[in-house]
Amino acid sequence: MVVGLYQLILWLALPLVWLRLQWRARSEPAYGARVGERFGRVPAQVPSNCIWFHTVSAGETIAAAPLIRQLAEEFAPSPFLVTTMTPTGSQQVTARLSDCVAHCYAPYDFGFAVSRFFDQVQPRLLVLMETELWPNLIATAHRRGIPVLLVNARLSERSAKGYARVPGLTRPMLARLSGIACQSEAHAERFAAIGADPATIQVLGSVKYDVTEPAGFAENVAALRRVFAITEQPVWIAASTHPGEDAIVLEAFRLVREKHPDCCLLLVPRHPVRADDVCALAANAGFSVSRHSARIASSEDARATDVIVGDLMGTLLTLYGLADVAFVGGSFVEVGGHNPLEPALCQVPVVSGPYQFNFTDVMADLEQRGGLRTVADAAQLAEVVTAWLGDTSSRQHAGASAAAALADNRGAMERVCELLRGWIRTVLLH
Repeated sequence: MVVGLYQLILWLALPLVWLRLQWRARSEPAYGARVGERFGRVPAQVPSNCIWFHTVSAGETIAAAPLIRQLAEEFAPSPFLVTTMTPTGSQQVTARLSDCVAHCYAPYDFGFAVSRFFDQVQPRLLVLMETELWPNLIATAHRRGIPVLLVNARLSERSAKGYARVPGLTRPMLARLSGIACQSEAHAERFAAIGADPATIQVLGSVKYDVTEPAGFAENVAALRRVFAITEQPVWIAASTHPGEDAIVLEAFRLVREKHPDCCLLLVPRHPVRADDVCALAANAGFSVSRHSARIASSEDARATDVIVGDLMGTLLTLYGLADVAFVGGSFVEVGGHNPLEPALCQVPVVSGPYQFNFTDVMADLEQRGGLRTVADAAQLAEVVTAWLGDTSSRQHAGASAAAALADNRGAMERVCELLRGWIRTVLLH
């Protein structure tokens, strides 16, 4: 009954899905390209009989890229495919993995699209990252005898409650998974509570803890410091912000500047397409503004501005390297917060809003160690940032504590690699 209702809802939603793609393409043209891929029309260059990873968007792709590269190189010449759902994810696959994997968009979960995709690709193994649970996708793989693994798996309390409301859909879907490699015990318990077989669940940690500085990182940070004309002044970054958060950050920045008048704000919206709106907000608030892309492209002498808006994909880690304090967005709105481990890698203390359900365990660990502070509004945000900028010893201790949390939890990458090696060897032998 529930499964039939799901299929009916999908069919009814089909015209709306198409229209939404066209609407998004008005502001983000990439959504208007390669639309056929989203309905199972796979490009001819995508190989069949491949090992298939699905990484959704940019964050999951960045975290999974070292893992995928290691396995693709280890099992060459066996073909590997990485699919995403967003253009930003697609860009990251191209930038980080194009020399060792094929890429296309994953099909939406319409039965006809999924079947068409499987007919052409005929994957040997499907590896889903984090929480990509799609009933038709998983059911089709199961019918065709293709193992499906969910790795770096996480399930927030909020998501678990949602899945629990539709057990007729959730339990059969979870029963078809060959394995679930969870980030923590709490996630494992939630998967078991909504119907996953405990025998398929193991806790291997989060591969996001295995983030490392890329080659030339210090040189890239120094170069960007020159481009932005940042010398001795304090720098605060507000990263991965969503609509509704930028105004809060800019109000906090106004308060911070009362104590630190030379402070520079790096304001980086989660989606670069919002850069024009964010620039306008900052200018209307009375700040001088420039854009990351314009500073890179400009041949004029670099001049300092109050606010620099980040509008280039794949540069966030370098921007964290410039900062003294970091606010991680998606946490003043009900998005659930974004990854606080990249600033931790740079030994930058972290501030978060109250919505942290995407990274509950990580943020709790950082906060317990003193590397993260949770705030409720612009005034509290300004208070914490002002205090850390004004106390070098306290700020450095907090940054070191955040980095220690990262170091203490490394190792998931190799554990997940070892799990996947076993499965890949098995499917390649058949």
